[in-house]
Amino acid sequence: MLSDNIRNYRKENNLSQDELAEKLGVSRQSISLWENGLREPTLSNLIAISKYFKVSIDYLVGLED
Repeated sequence: MLSDNIRNYRKENNLSQDELAEKLGVSRQSISLWENGLREPTLSNLIAISKYFKVSIDYLVGLED
């Protein structure tokens, strides 16, 4: 769910993995790992993602609709 949400929000905002990585201050590889479910973002990265996309962390991780 988290991996899908990150990918979906990135695509809805017409961002490449490189562009999102630059905005969040992480590597493109990190974005790829998160989107493929191979790693999960740290709490600080979850906060940055939720602020960037203007959604709650609960919504991002699938705890609320």
